[in-house]
Amino acid sequence: MAATPVNLDLWSFEGRWQLTRVVENAVGPNMTLSGTATFSRHEDGLMLVEEGTLEVAGQPPMQGSQRYIWRPDGDQIATFFADGRDFFRFRPDGEIAAAHWCSPDQYDVVMDFTHWPEWRATWTVKGPRKDYVMRSHYRRA
Repeated sequence: MAATPVNLDLWSFEGRWQLTRVVENAVGPNMTLSGTATFSRHEDGLMLVEEGTLEVAGQPPMQGSQRYIWRPDGDQIATFFADGRDFFRFRPDGEIAAAHWCSPDQYDVVMDFTHWPEWRATWTVKGPRKDYVMRSHYRRA
């Protein structure tokens, strides 16, 4: 039975998660990623490290990784790129929507915490040379 999250905050994410990701690309090849997402204590927040095997149609599998910083911001979580640039903010409650503009591209995310401790993030990205939907599923490892 699905559970509705109660009192989630930044520290609810700490630890290791299994990560599966599917990228449906309208202007290029589709991709999948299987790996882990690890949230570790970092300064006043958490460092998110996503690592895994990226498979692109017609190419050999390759290793990929990315890093983000998550920090508490009142009743929200503020996310940043690893170099400290602002990314987006969200309240970890139910299903939420947020956005990030990175000229000339628009990034819109819907995050679903209604089946906690599993959660999903679906990014829709549009721009002059970008048109894809990226669906990520996180499950405690």
